[in-house]
Amino acid sequence: MMDEPELIADSVIMGERNYVAALDLVIAQAENHLLIFDQDFSKGDYASLKRFALIQDFLTKNTQSQLTIILQNAQFFTVNCPRLYELLTVYAHKMRVYETNDFAKIAKDCFVIADKKHYCRRFHIDQARFKFALNDVETSASLLLRYDELLAETAEVISAIKLGL
Repeated sequence: MMDEPELIADSVIMGERNYVAALDLVIAQAENHLLIFDQDFSKGDYASLKRFALIQDFLTKNTQSQLTIILQNAQFFTVNCPRLYELLTVYAHKMRVYETNDFAKIAKDCFVIADKKHYCRRFHIDQARFKFALNDVETSASLLLRYDELLAETAEVISAIKLGL
């Protein structure tokens, strides 16, 4: 069996396990802002206990931290990621989850941006090819512009709080 290559920042890397490891690195770097765009969280190990712990740690270690998630389809998140979904009830004041409208569903990449300077970008959801970098403000800035465009195309806010009359 061949060993997987070491994660080398700012280079194109392949493999699902490497992608998960790179996401962990970038999320662990976040202190103030964490922005995530994904098709549905079915890839990237978002249902795992480790991913939950990293995101929960991010939300608890700083009173000013903010997490914003944009998904093209929120069903996997609401059904298969119960720990992350539960964070919406506990941290509703610092966590927002949006679902895109149909126009934005053509986007096939996904990415995470931490503190406007660390990122991990999967080029296409169907291929485990990605690039990540730490302290890359320039590339992160271009991803932030893309993120803002996707945020403008959201149709629904996902909430774990049930409102009734």
